[in-house]
Amino acid sequence: MKELLIVDDHQGIRLLLKEVFNKEGYLVHLAANGAEAIHIAQKEKIDGVLLDMKIPDMSGLEIIKKIKSINSTIPIMMMSGFSEDSLIKNAMDYGATYFFTKPFNIHEIINGVKSVLL
Repeated sequence: MKELLIVDDHQGIRLLLKEVFNKEGYLVHLAANGAEAIHIAQKEKIDGVLLDMKIPDMSGLEIIKKIKSINSTIPIMMMSGFSEDSLIKNAMDYGATYFFTKPFNIHEIINGVKSVLL
């Protein structure tokens, strides 16, 4: 079973995505902030990360760097309400493999995660 870490400061989004990905057969870990995300990435065998770019305690780019320092091969898929080209480029430069713009289409996220975590 693939393990997915979902990092978003909005509880409703975390719970919605957890429910969706549990139904898709993933073991889901949830983090509300960067510190929790990094702790889980250190402790668990995470296969992929779905990460919101705007987290209160640190930027999405900082979280990508720290998670990639723990496991450089882990795919990180970004979510953001901002679709600025520079933000997307920076996220990709730091190692993000996919970028979803909020509000997102849930089927697009499911298909994106599945394609990255084959």
